[in-house]
Formats: sequence, structure tokens, C-alpha cells
Amino acid sequence: METGMKAPDFTLNDKDGNKVSLSDFLGRKVILYFYPKDNTPGCTRQACAFAKSYGEFEKTGVAVIGVSKDSEASHVKFASKYSLPFILLSDPELKVIKEYGVWNERKLYGKIGFGVSRTTFIIDENGFIEKVMKKVKPDTNAAEILDYLKGEKK
Repeated sequence: METGMKAPDFTLNDKDGNKVSLSDFLGRKVILYFYPKDNTPGCTRQACAFAKSYGEFEKTGVAVIGVSKDSEASHVKFASKYSLPFILLSDPELKVIKEYGVWNERKLYGKIGFGVSRTTFIIDENGFIEKVMKKVKPDTNAAEILDYLKGEKK
């Protein structure tokens, strides 16, 4: 997926089992971020940074959506434990994760396997990819997006 491409529409379940489609957000900018796993150190820091900045995203009408392969039940516990106010979607079959090109070979502790590459997409009001942020840092991703959005409005 690259800047300027139409973002593939999808429908996944949120933590409460409700179906959520990307097309539900047409007319709003969407921060769609893919992360490896609930309750891991980096993913927790990233989610908490989005939660801390959530009010600023809401003020500008920007939706924040996190996607991982974790189950709905895992998302319920993760969102509850850290008071996450935004949407978490479950993609256990990796359909959307693969469609967005974030399921990649990774080397961890000397072992090669596959996993989700921490990637954030900013999708514009018309459903096109405005910006792709690869290999984002968990602690600064939300702030970088806010800086980008503020710079855009000048």
C-alpha cells in the first residue's frame, strides 16, 4: 500500500463483536494502525500514547483504529486494562493485515518467523491513503501524526 492508493475497504469485528467497516468512516480522516500483539511492552506504549492524545484526534474529527490478529476477548482485556477509548479490530485470519502488506518476515531473538510490522496509515476523507508510516516507534507514533495533521492545517 502506498500514498495515493485507494485504501482497501474491509469489515472486521471490534472488541465487542460489532462489525466495523473502513467505509463507515468516509467523510472523516482515519488513523489506521497495525500492531503485533495486545499487552506487549511496545504495543501497550503505542496504544497508551494514542489514548493520551485521543481528545486531540477527536477534536479534529479524526478516527483512530488499531488492528491486530488478537481475539476480541484479548482486545476487551487490553482496552479495559489501559482505558483505551478508540476502536480495536480483530483480524485473526490476517485478511486485512495481509491486504495492507504488514504481515512480514521478521527476525526475533535469532529466529525467523512472520509477524505484523508496526505500520500506520493516514487515510483521507475520501478513502485514499494520504500517508504511510512504516516501522513506527511506539512512544512517538501518535505525536508524529498530530504534528503531521497540525502542519497540514497551516
